[in-house]
Amino acid sequence: MKKFYAFIFTFLLAVPAAMYAGDRPQTRFIYDVDFGFRFDNREYDRSSFSPSMTIFGARITPSAGLQIQDSGTSVHKLLIGIDIMKDFGASPVPAGSLEPATATSADGSDLAAAPDETSSSLSNWDLFRELIFYYKWEKSFARTDMTLAAGIFPRKEMEGRYSTAFFSDSLEFYDPNLEGLILKFRRPSAYYEVGCDWMGKYGTGRRERFMIYSSGEASLAGGMLRLGYSGYMYHYAGCRNVWGVVDNILLNPYAGLDLSRKSGLQRLEITLGWLQSMQNDRRNIGSYVFPHGGELLLGIRNWNIGLENRLYYGTDLMPYYDSADAAGVRYGSMLYFGDPFFRVNSRRSSGLGFYDRLALSYEPRIASFLRLKVAAVLHFNEGFSGWQQTVSLKFDLQSIFSASGGRSGKRR
Repeated sequence: MKKFYAFIFTFLLAVPAAMYAGDRPQTRFIYDVDFGFRFDNREYDRSSFSPSMTIFGARITPSAGLQIQDSGTSVHKLLIGIDIMKDFGASPVPAGSLEPATATSADGSDLAAAPDETSSSLSNWDLFRELIFYYKWEKSFARTDMTLAAGIFPRKEMEGRYSTAFFSDSLEFYDPNLEGLILKFRRPSAYYEVGCDWMGKYGTGRRERFMIYSSGEASLAGGMLRLGYSGYMYHYAGCRNVWGVVDNILLNPYAGLDLSRKSGLQRLEITLGWLQSMQNDRRNIGSYVFPHGGELLLGIRNWNIGLENRLYYGTDLMPYYDSADAAGVRYGSMLYFGDPFFRVNSRRSSGLGFYDRLALSYEPRIASFLRLKVAAVLHFNEGFSGWQQTVSLKFDLQSIFSASGGRSGKRR
């Protein structure tokens, strides 16, 4: 850890020195700070898809680096930062103890703190989760803006429109960085991105895992009509000790109407899409299965109060969720990253089922770089499955510079 601190200190001293060593008017020091706070109380006692729990924590990611501009249309950035995260209440427990102190359980078995609850890494001074460092290139061609990022960079670089069948709402908080690269193109009425996230390097017990993802959207009829797609190909391979490969492909073409300007509301949209998956557990099954279904999204917001309903009707999008590899380890969230309610049938049948997600939220306008959201989210599968009460706060310093720098910004 001392070497790590020394590296950061040396880097921060070297950046200003490089700036002022000679006449470099197009080189400047840049910085960014991301802060995220999340309270998410999940009451899912009526559902077997996801356990009840409370997510309560915060993370901050400061970064700094160099920006070099050449020929007036191309900008190069090199940044390095630290991802610091704390799950509230996750402080180390003395070895051999339990909080609250109890000697035995109801069946007479000993109760003791699990090893991960006694780890010193839970103390406030050892919360550095990951070092991020990446290169970013931004270039303008007439009416097209191109961006390339490579290295370990924030997940917020993904700006496409992805259903919660792809990525759950808690993934961004617990896995905020990508390792790989992303290429983005933005035009006044269109946006496209493609990238690769390398999640696991082949090892003795570590499985090789990577995802190739892409998203795109074009606006027609003055922005009222939207046509787009999103998709990924996820490769969940084996390791030296465990043989097996699972291919997981998910595609989502969609069409939508944005009636916000016509109605005078902050948001009024209708989006209809199709979710088509192709999955192959090569070891256990040996052939592809094709889960599928339709998804309807209705969203309305005014006076900073929003109501969004996402309805899916189709087959189980996660048929191998409870399957296991050669070592007996369940695939679960290592194979699927979306909301587990898309499993639709608690009886694990292969027939059609539905999942409805209804969210009521309040997002007051505080500042361009600050987003506060309070929400209640209800889930329905074969009836009421449970609900969430959430409070989230995001501070994004870079959004100030993006807002004044032209066509950029997160897609809604």
